[in-house]
Amino acid sequence: MAAATEGDGKPLAVAGIVDGRLAELCRPVSRDGVVTPVRLDSADGARIYRRSLVFLLVAVAARLHPEARVYVEHSITSGGYYCRVEGHEPLTPAELKELEAEMRKVVEADLPIVLQEMPIAEAREHFRAAGDEDKVALLQVRQKPTLMVYSLLGTQDYLHGFMVPSTGCLHLFALEPADHGFLLRFPRQGAPDTVSPARTDTPLYDVFTEYSNWLRALGIRNVAGLNAAVEQGRLTELILVTEALHEQRISAIATEITRRRDRVRTILVAGPSSSGKTTFARRLAVRLLALGMRPLALSTDDYFVDREHTPRDAAGDYDFESLYTVDIAYLNQQINQLIAGEVVQLAQFDFKEGRRKPGPSVQISAEHVLIVEGIHALNPDLLPQVDPSLLYRIYVSALTQLNLDRCNRISTTDTRLIRRIARDSRSRGYSAAQTISRWESVRRGERRWIFPFQDYADVMFNSALTYELAVLKPVVEPLLAQIEPGTLERIEANRLRALLQWFRPAAAEEIPSDSILREFLGGSTLEHYRPWPL
Repeated sequence: MAAATEGDGKPLAVAGIVDGRLAELCRPVSRDGVVTPVRLDSADGARIYRRSLVFLLVAVAARLHPEARVYVEHSITSGGYYCRVEGHEPLTPAELKELEAEMRKVVEADLPIVLQEMPIAEAREHFRAAGDEDKVALLQVRQKPTLMVYSLLGTQDYLHGFMVPSTGCLHLFALEPADHGFLLRFPRQGAPDTVSPARTDTPLYDVFTEYSNWLRALGIRNVAGLNAAVEQGRLTELILVTEALHEQRISAIATEITRRRDRVRTILVAGPSSSGKTTFARRLAVRLLALGMRPLALSTDDYFVDREHTPRDAAGDYDFESLYTVDIAYLNQQINQLIAGEVVQLAQFDFKEGRRKPGPSVQISAEHVLIVEGIHALNPDLLPQVDPSLLYRIYVSALTQLNLDRCNRISTTDTRLIRRIARDSRSRGYSAAQTISRWESVRRGERRWIFPFQDYADVMFNSALTYELAVLKPVVEPLLAQIEPGTLERIEANRLRALLQWFRPAAAEEIPSDSILREFLGGSTLEHYRPWPL
């Protein structure tokens, strides 16, 4: 495979930032200005590459199999999307090889990806004539009078976001069969010049499949389906059923832990930022209490080293995402003492002073179980001195699979960022610009310190809620609108606003007080609840 690099060895530039605004490379230049390249190793660059590659796939598949419709379902951990087709039997290995070969021919031909601004009425008629009713339904919420439509090989489609100028940019990809569908593989942001071997034998893959089944049970196929539910007054039902599915899953995890109660002494709960770890851990504690177990909650945040001992990153700033923000030896000592039945004076971290202080004293019995929550909880280097057979590991993340339509995905990362903007504004006093400015640093920390250890989990919990972006929309949109134009944060804000435009807004009043979404919206009955030994 050809490397996605330029002559100077830097990752390929696929767009640019011109006067504080993201711009496609095909944009005409009418005056002098400063252009900053957007490369494949950036978040925007990676998104543009993936989106363009999906369009290449859809256009070539339409030429080879006109009766088939490609659906992009969800991401895979090694860099790629799981896809399937409708209107055609699952593509055989031979058909996939032919499809990949034709895609490579189009790449070598370096064909332009043509952008056209289409009146919205004409766009609706175009997609209706093409039999794409999902797109027609999605366009019902379109407020602007026009729609930007891309063309390639006779296929015209709406892709949510910018594209590369031509197919010659798309050298790095691969197709392979997988589970009644296939994988479209591409480089990850952190490794822009290679396509990693695919993996589908992961808990994460299974969780996405489970969530897909949930959506089918709810009769919600995509955002248009959610919008229809809001319009038809079915939001209450949707909330109740979605929350019931969460409760069902939490109960199943609690039941599994009770089956191992003669051995499990410590439950570890980990996950990336804004995954809902805290609410999940507290709801799990309640279920364990109902099943006769006695939980005690610990947070790794209380075991942070004093601020002056916090590791620093390459720029000399505090690296709050590092595992070594935690006093590992002290945490291990206290967990082992608690398991042994000793009286322990717990730690409490004072975030204002940046120091750990003595907390309450506690002693637990053999009937108790510890619940340790924190972003590093699954990292085997966190508890090297604790007997691994005493541990039960849970990974929590918001693994969204409610897509805009069949070829426009909603990123799980975007869902978490929108959650975090709402929470930071409500409970931490941060502006949306401040949250966005920190986000790439958070993401770098996740890629290094969290995602590599998700496969250590005994079980995964998907905290995504089908209805959440409809409810978060009226909360977050005004916060995004306040960001100063011409800033890098405004570029990200514009992208998130463009995503949220496709959702009908919904009120939060009927969301249960113990919902994971309440962690971000406020009003949670679990906000101040901390499991404590009886």
